[in-house]
Amino acid sequence: MTDASAPESPSRAARAGAALGRAAGSAFVGGRAAIRRNPTANRVYRTGVGVVGGTTVALGVALIPLPGPGSLIALGGLGILGTEFEGAQKVNEKATRVVKKAAAKAKDVVARRRAAATDAQAAAESPTTS
Repeated sequence: MTDASAPESPSRAARAGAALGRAAGSAFVGGRAAIRRNPTANRVYRTGVGVVGGTTVALGVALIPLPGPGSLIALGGLGILGTEFEGAQKVNEKATRVVKKAAAKAKDVVARRRAAATDAQAAAESPTTS
């Protein structure tokens, strides 16, 4: 019988995936340096990043009015663009700060509403003296 509170060790697949991710990450660092040394490859790579990032931002902006994570997709696209373009990185950092501030404010509003509802419920349950 296993204890439900005991932390589970990662599965074999999770460990293999983590090892593959570390290997790919270290290989990518050297690969990106090699791409930067070759002007043609660098231009092609940056164009590819621009196309993928720009498409992701455009998709996110198009999805903003619909229910779902449109703004998060747009921020993800900015993150992609920010890997190669300094201007996009600055915009992404500013947008992330604004989103974090808005999320904190939303959490505060929810907490105040819950506290008010709890107070109202407690007042309704307490006996009144008349």
